Amino acid sequence: MEKLSTVLGDYPHVRALLDGTAIVAGHQIEEVEVRPVIGAYRRMIRDLEFDVCELAPVSYLMARQAGVPLTAIPVFLNRRFHHGDIQCGAHSGIRVPRDLEGRRVGVRAYSVSTGVWARGVLTEEYGVDIDKITWVVDDDDHVEGRTPSNVERVTDNRSLGELLRAGEIDAAFTGNAGTGRAGAPRSGWTATAEPQTTLGDAPYPLFPEADVLASDHYVRTGVYPLHSLIALRSDLVARAPSLPTALYAAFAGAKRHQAAADPDWTGLPRLARQAAQIGGDPVPYGVAANEPSLAALVRFTHEQGLVEADFADDAHALFADGDYPDA
Repeated sequence: MEKLSTVLGDYPHVRALLDGTAIVAGHQIEEVEVRPVIGAYRRMIRDLEFDVCELAPVSYLMARQAGVPLTAIPVFLNRRFHHGDIQCGAHSGIRVPRDLEGRRVGVRAYSVSTGVWARGVLTEEYGVDIDKITWVVDDDDHVEGRTPSNVERVTDNRSLGELLRAGEIDAAFTGNAGTGRAGAPRSGWTATAEPQTTLGDAPYPLFPEADVLASDHYVRTGVYPLHSLIALRSDLVARAPSLPTALYAAFAGAKRHQAAADPDWTGLPRLARQAAQIGGDPVPYGVAANEPSLAALVRFTHEQGLVEADFADDAHALFADGDYPDA
């Protein structure tokens, strides 16, 4: 039985796969723990270090176009909306999205999926010209060579949070995409806390009613932003063409196992909230169930200069040949 070195985030809906309850036919999952899991993305893309690895979907598209021998299955372990991910400096004077034009906005790396999704929403929903924003980054893209000219790198080792509090950037993304961490992914990275600020100096959200806006956007568009997919080394698929189908079935089985044990998703409260927002499964797998989101992902990634226009006209072309019933 062939072992598959596998890196996944810490999600309750993959535990049955990692503990052997959900079986990958003909293979044995051998977990490799990387925390935060983002730290594995670059290692997978640049060095093909693992057999199976969770990846950011934008990084996967860029890697595929760059000729990296990876392929994927339509398993999307993590999802989130992004209206609440942009905060404005206390004294920035930003009140509406188009006030971001001409300003400096911090994001970990230009191609980070949160940034791509949020810029797409800013452009399509609010008419923001993202080319008129200077994007200030403090980390590298996983796939290099596509950074636009309006991206500026922090060179003095200060964090985006420090720059925001000092008024040297006008807005920034929150969490791992921005002010919730500093520098390249490393052990303990997500524990980096923002210093406390006084009430008058605290940043404020660009969209105070973020959850309402996110729900409305989903109802109108069907787009539920993808934040991860499962990538495999292409040579494994060439050697075992049935592997993508077997792996997909095991991920689907692991999710069913978790949903039966915890139907309200109490093990991951954010997904529980999102299940209420969309009125259904918070992590749907498969191509058909995710076509609006996949189309938006490719569109935004192209419009922001990260992949070519003709990268994928068919969502199925993004994935290895296999049997992927919606799950």
